[in-house]
Amino acid sequence: MKYLVSWTGRPGLSLKDAQESMKVFEKWAPDPSITFHQFLQRADGRGGYAVVETDNPTAMLRDAMTFGLWFEFSTELVLDMLEAAPTLTEVTTHLSEVLS
Repeated sequence: MKYLVSWTGRPGLSLKDAQESMKVFEKWAPDPSITFHQFLQRADGRGGYAVVETDNPTAMLRDAMTFGLWFEFSTELVLDMLEAAPTLTEVTTHLSEVLS
């Protein structure tokens, strides 16, 4: 399954907090069961995004908890648009028929 993960720094982070989070990040490696398709930093420096794929959500939890002292995470299950489009078309067609 594919997920969009976003994170922002927790309010009130100090310079020391930021340095500690980077020390952990330098030694961190993603779980082998997670494929990172994109790993992005926001240009405003306040967080980032990742598009990841895994069948092991427990590994995602482990990573979020590793950095949870410094960052708030949001994880959303997503689909590739080309995979979703047939279902979107089917549902909207059905709804159009029902509502006519």
